[in-house]
This record gives sequence, structure tokens and C-alpha cells, in this order.
Amino acid sequence: MNEHSHLSWAGPLTDRRNAQERYARAYQPRERHLHPAADFPGYKSTIARAPKQALLSIPQTMSELTGPVFGHNDLAPHDDDMIVNGQVDGEPIGERIIVHGRVLDQNGRGLPNTLVEVWQANAGGRYRHKLEDYLAPLDPNFGGCGRCVTDEDGNYHFRTIRPGAYPWRNYRNSWRPAHIHFSLFGPAFATRLITQMYFEGDPLIPICPIVNAVPDKAGVDAMTALLDTTANTPHDCLAYRFDIVLRGPRQIFFENRPEGL
Repeated sequence: MNEHSHLSWAGPLTDRRNAQERYARAYQPRERHLHPAADFPGYKSTIARAPKQALLSIPQTMSELTGPVFGHNDLAPHDDDMIVNGQVDGEPIGERIIVHGRVLDQNGRGLPNTLVEVWQANAGGRYRHKLEDYLAPLDPNFGGCGRCVTDEDGNYHFRTIRPGAYPWRNYRNSWRPAHIHFSLFGPAFATRLITQMYFEGDPLIPICPIVNAVPDKAGVDAMTALLDTTANTPHDCLAYRFDIVLRGPRQIFFENRPEGL
């Protein structure tokens, strides 16, 4: 191997390593002591699934620091309107609401072209799922899932029915507050986030074991959507604002997985 062939081989490799280092530096470390403990006795199922050994830190590679890419061509009509997209022969039952906000990076900049997917129970607190056994009735005109892609400033928006509370098999008489599940794909797999959104003023929030696994009140507040009357549709929908931060110290908490990705 001559000098020139050696340089031609080493150059791209060095460039790739430099790119990895630049990407890694771009993501600030999380404040892990503010995130829920993996084993939280009040949230019974964490006892069985929490790691029993110390966690290992695995260096990130380009596969975690780049991609995926989504676009508006991946969306179907009314994906962002759950009042409409599950209708069969009438309107869904329940309080009609708008949920909107911005998806932000760790420095407060809006993230464009970010896929936001949501799923939830209906107004009675029942999911449309074959394993659902809560006695509340299904709504034949409500599917309970939707998605959208953020605009150039990181804004997202969808319409839905406000979900109901429901009981769950945690401990006796455990109830979940009304909530909507969010799944987001940011600019890299390292910014992947799955979380829950609660509603301002819900009396079940402070007594929910999952919520109480978050040790920091500011973290709970970050998962709580605020009533936003400036975005209401008069005589139609109330609006709630829910901003979401991906990665970094201000990241919204990762659902059921404190370490995130």
C-alpha cells in the first residue's frame, strides 16, 4: 500500500469518526436523577421488568445519530383529525378538543418534519384493542389514533375527543388520569421519544402511580397540557397546548423507560 492509497482509505474513516463526535457533542446529557427510577414499587409492573444489574453506557454510532426521515407523503387524509378518521355512520361521542404545540430541540429550536403519532382511549376510557376488557362501551365512530408531521417551525396540530379515565390492574382501585400517548421520531434515532400527555386540572394526576414515579414536579408539569383558549374553535372545540422537547436536560420523560435512547 503506497502513501496515497493509505491516505485515501484513512481520510473517509477519519471524517466519519469526526462526524460521529460532532453529533455526539450536539446532544447534551440528560439530567437522569430527575427521571423515574426503573424500579418503582408504586408502579407494580416495574418490579418485574426493571434491570437487576447496573446499566452499561453504550457509545452511540451513526445509526443512532442520523435518520429517520419522514414527509407529508407518508400521511393519509384526516390522519391528524381523529374526530373524522374513525367515523363509520356518525360523529364520535365526547368532548371535542384540539391538541397543538411545538416540537423543540434541547436548545428551544423548533424541529421541522418530525413525525408525531398519537393513540388514546375513547371518551369512556376504553381503547379499541382486542385485549381491552374494560366494561366501558366502544365507540364505533372513534378509532383512537392519528399522526401528523411538524411544519418548518416545529408546530403540530390535531383534533380529537378528550379521553376518559380508566381503571388498571396495578393495585386495588388504581385509575389512570385522562391521557394521550405520543410517539415522535426526531432528526435522529437518538431523539426517539414515547411519552404521555395529561390534562391540566385532572384530580387523578397527583394520585397516579405512573405520574408519581417522576420525582420532579417540573417533570410532571412538562407532561401536562394547558388549556389554551386562544386556539379554541368557537362553538366546537376547546384547545390544549403541549410542547415537547426531544433529548437533552429538558427532554419530556420517556414512557416506561427512564433511560430513553
